[in-house]
Amino acid sequence: MIGEVTGIRRIRMLYLQLLYRCDFECLHCFHGKRLQHADAFTADEAISLLTLMREQYATEAVTLLGGEPFVHKDLAQVVRYAKQDLGMRVEICTNGYRIERRLIEIAPDLDLLPVSLEGIGSTNDHIRKFGSYQSTLSALDIARGLGVRTGATLTVTARNIDEVLPLARTLQHYGVEQLKLHCLRPVGNAADHPELLVTDSAAYIRLREQFQTAELTIEMMVDEDLSEHGAPEIRAPVVGPTQIERIEADPRGALTMSCKAVGRDSHAFWYDKLADHITHRSSAGDELTLAVPDVVYGRV
Repeated sequence: MIGEVTGIRRIRMLYLQLLYRCDFECLHCFHGKRLQHADAFTADEAISLLTLMREQYATEAVTLLGGEPFVHKDLAQVVRYAKQDLGMRVEICTNGYRIERRLIEIAPDLDLLPVSLEGIGSTNDHIRKFGSYQSTLSALDIARGLGVRTGATLTVTARNIDEVLPLARTLQHYGVEQLKLHCLRPVGNAADHPELLVTDSAAYIRLREQFQTAELTIEMMVDEDLSEHGAPEIRAPVVGPTQIERIEADPRGALTMSCKAVGRDSHAFWYDKLADHITHRSSAGDELTLAVPDVVYGRV
């Protein structure tokens, strides 16, 4: 269905939100009240979508998200199928909170474990959850011992922008390979916390300049809104592209091709869990807005 409407024949990565449920209520979370919703993929539904994407769009990698994917009771089953049966590259984005037991279980089939942190110590804990900073560092330590490659993500806010580089240096110590920075968007919980928004646009310029002189060994990645040239509007032309980097499925089955659409209710495509196929909604307003690649600041 996606190919017939857009001309897209290959989608490299699936971002699969397994469920909304989470053991955190972060101040900036784009899901907002949806964290209270029961929508979720069952193991069979997730496996069916993964198989469809692999067979119809040659999808080679999956990133499992939530909510918090480690609270999904069948996470290990989904991970094993994606890796062992489909040969996919598997990542799990997690808050890293008390995941040690389950991490040990899935480590052999896990290619990358990105954890979410929002600063150093109490800065992180205020935004995310008390005790989460040390718990996440512990998870990174265990992952390193298991031979699992790790990354990290941080949403840049007015409270943590001055701690990006100190956090990067701390993560280096734990063997983390990359730190990806996201721009805060006023959706979900963030809409109720305007104090977190970075109102001085020059602050991003200063941050990028610091990357260039910090002599970091960790790879720094920024999304398009934090890049030097801002976020371009990229839409599928009349004769669309044949390949895109990623598509994201939320726990209801709604599919989006741009991170800017996440947290909204305008979707061009849906995965019908019962019928195991993708349907098209022609009324979606931003249906052909595509994902823009991240900007990478290479290791020094």
